[in-house]
Amino acid sequence: MTPQLRALSVHLFTATGAVIAMLAMLAAVDEKWDLMFLWLVVAFAVDGVDGPLARKYHVKRYAPEFDGVLLDLIIDYLTYVFIPAFALFNSGLMAGWTGWFAIIVITFASAMYFADTRMKTKDNSFSGFPGCWNMVVLVIFALQPSHWTSLALVTLVSVSMFLPLKFVHPVRTERWRLLTLPMALGWTFFAGWAAWVDFHPQSWAHWGLVVTSVYLLFVGVAQQIIPVQRKLQRS
Repeated sequence: MTPQLRALSVHLFTATGAVIAMLAMLAAVDEKWDLMFLWLVVAFAVDGVDGPLARKYHVKRYAPEFDGVLLDLIIDYLTYVFIPAFALFNSGLMAGWTGWFAIIVITFASAMYFADTRMKTKDNSFSGFPGCWNMVVLVIFALQPSHWTSLALVTLVSVSMFLPLKFVHPVRTERWRLLTLPMALGWTFFAGWAAWVDFHPQSWAHWGLVVTSVYLLFVGVAQQIIPVQRKLQRS
């Protein structure tokens, strides 16, 4: 296989996320929340793999006709923001005006965040919460807190998108990656498990979701607080 064909194949792989998004949306319209989240977990896994493949096969060099970053952002907005926001509203987990508040804030704030050229930090982390509403909404579905608790969570996370808080990229942020990457893989596993059992309240997957979600949410802030230990160089 030529380098050009390999690079193009990565773009095609990324584009499958659009098909997965459509399948998730169809499930959401039918209120098949377990199936919807299973598709979103698949999309999450695809998104975690296509980036390393793009860098490995040098897509910017061998397939520059397609903008992989733009393609990724379009699909991410669908699977990370739009579909989860619709599910949160249509499921009734946030009733009345709180549901309207959630979908307006989530979609509007995320659109502005995705267009912000300052979203990435020097260590390939994110500045502000990176709009991963698929993760937040899945946890809300699993734990089913009161709509007031959900409202507070949505509000705080939305505000954090525009604060100078660091959120790690599980693959690209090198610091603590040996722990962060397994945590991200664990979250994916527990999310799939929770959706598979239709968010049964007795499922152990919920505990796994809580632990991995808390870690992924606050590890970047912890890195901001804890200074980097630099090795002393011998003279």
